[in-house]
Amino acid sequence: MEWAYRYDETFVYQAGKDILVDLENGEEIPEGYTQVKPQDGLFIATFDPEKEEWIEGATQEYIDSLFPKVAPTEIEVLRQQHAELVFTLMMGGVI
Repeated sequence: MEWAYRYDETFVYQAGKDILVDLENGEEIPEGYTQVKPQDGLFIATFDPEKEEWIEGATQEYIDSLFPKVAPTEIEVLRQQHAELVFTLMMGGVI
């Protein structure tokens, strides 16, 4: 028995729809499935049937939107200001 991994009509991986196929007894992999397992780390795993591999289907803009930049907290701002002040003093600068 081998796992087969499902993709839709646009070749995007359909998580949770994997099936077991009994290749040893002549069962064939159905259309819309592949034996190639999607690798970890892909945001939108997309199957390339010509190369028989999974590629990243997400744009960089989409990936960036999943990790919004958070404004620094007040304590982080104070730490940065303190570090800059100490650096200026150590370099012999005038405040």
